Amino acid sequence: MGGMRGIIQIQAGQCGNQIGAKFWEVISDEHGIDCTGAYVGDSDLQLERVHVYYNEANGQKYVPRSVLVDLEPGTMDSVRAGPFGQLFRPDNFIFGQNGAGNNWAKGHYTEGAELVDSVLEIVRKEAESCECLQGFQVTHSLGGGTGAGMGTLLISKIREEYPDRMMCTFSVVPSPKVSDTVVEPYNATLSVHQLVENSDEYSVLTMKLYMIFASAR
Repeated sequence: MGGMRGIIQIQAGQCGNQIGAKFWEVISDEHGIDCTGAYVGDSDLQLERVHVYYNEANGQKYVPRSVLVDLEPGTMDSVRAGPFGQLFRPDNFIFGQNGAGNNWAKGHYTEGAELVDSVLEIVRKEAESCECLQGFQVTHSLGGGTGAGMGTLLISKIREEYPDRMMCTFSVVPSPKVSDTVVEPYNATLSVHQLVENSDEYSVLTMKLYMIFASAR
């Protein structure tokens, strides 16, 4: 494992957690890891870089280096009930009770700000367990109150604490064709300068992503 460069995945809000859950399904499959965290693959190559995204627990179980955040419990329950829901550390689910109601300020300044220290505590634990931390990747939407408001708050706080580590974001922008609410463009506008300021690389995911998800159903 010597010097393996680890990445911590942070998924915020409903959209961020749905994308994150899919990410872990796909990457677990690539590494030959089943839904209990056991290796069931058929090639040594599958384990060669496994420590980039996974911690190795007792009994050769692989646990995602993931922090799951939302301001309401519903999405967390869905992830837990999903095919790989038992893979995650129970302590790494951090959620509020009231939601952000698609309000950027609630995610960034009030409800989200109250939860942010709990999230950073888990991020620190994950960082400490990394032999060599390469950086962070964040999945979130720019349209929702939690993904946009709290997501950008987390990104700026992590940047402050780990200024020399890579910050990579995967941000879903709102689309009028599948919009939930009229405030999505405002949430996105308030978020963009935060991404420009605090991330090293950002991938903007657009309408195309919705098409892919829709066709996969």
